[in-house]
Amino acid sequence: MKKIFFSLSGLIIIFIIFKLFLFSTTKKNESDKDYRTAFRKNYKIFSVEIPEKIDFAEEDTPLNLFYVRESLDRELIVNTYWHSSTLLLFKRAYRWFPIIEPILKENEVPDDFKYLALIESSFINAVSPKNAVGFWQFLKDTGKTYGLEINNEVDERYNVEKSTKAACEYLKEAYENYKNWTLVAASYNAGKRRINQALDKQKITNYYSLFLNDETSRYIFRILAIKTIFENPTNYGFYLREKDFYPVIPTKEITINYSIPDLVNFAHKHKINYKILKYFNPWLRTDHLTNKAKKTYSIKIPKEGYLRHKKLLKQIKDDNLIFNDTLTVEEIN
Repeated sequence: MKKIFFSLSGLIIIFIIFKLFLFSTTKKNESDKDYRTAFRKNYKIFSVEIPEKIDFAEEDTPLNLFYVRESLDRELIVNTYWHSSTLLLFKRAYRWFPIIEPILKENEVPDDFKYLALIESSFINAVSPKNAVGFWQFLKDTGKTYGLEINNEVDERYNVEKSTKAACEYLKEAYENYKNWTLVAASYNAGKRRINQALDKQKITNYYSLFLNDETSRYIFRILAIKTIFENPTNYGFYLREKDFYPVIPTKEITINYSIPDLVNFAHKHKINYKILKYFNPWLRTDHLTNKAKKTYSIKIPKEGYLRHKKLLKQIKDDNLIFNDTLTVEEIN
């Protein structure tokens, strides 16, 4: 009798364990299924829109060629879905485009070259692996060739206005050679010698037919992608309000033709700190300026009160957005 009792008890326990196992497995499978359903419902990735027509400096891009279309598609996807990077480009461009655009116009260089500067440096004063610096990423020798002062104390590659003017000189000189702005832009990346060699060896006359290294092959398409997204931000999912941008900060210039033994004291004399002085004058590379030759320099400092965020927000309302789109909450929703 006892044996029968224990046998029944054992069977009941095994049955309960088996049911619990089936229950937990079923619940787990149901949970995974619900999770997959929720994921598919709430997370969607779309291929980006390729424009029907696009140009660089009013030179048409041959989108009818499959490899041209696919190259542009690649860069549009990268810049659309690399959200943090592209958002920062939008914000910084609002501050620096108004400074660069008039210089390009004055020098009769197409406005699209502002996007070249943007992809070169992301508008930060980084140093490349080849030691190119500044927004236009000049090498030391090239910068000197186009009139920039570069030494231990002064490096005008970091001066936005002067480096933009130097870039214009390069671009206009290259245009005299190529008579084509797209090739000019490619030569800015690869160098005129390499572009000339490729054109001669491959017996062609345009950028889009050239076989080049990966960096230069992508270069124009990176510019075109950023231009496309900037001109049609909402088409690529970017919604920015006016107050999201980094505005131009009004400055005044102090003209000096003497030595400054201590730039920290110079900054405090003008009611700013050394950090602010260096932000507006990154071309000053040390904490002093010897200036034995008594050259004339212009040092920028912000106008009084314009370091305060609220005052800058008021200023933005008087500026024009860099986009044509007027963004509303309704559009975002």
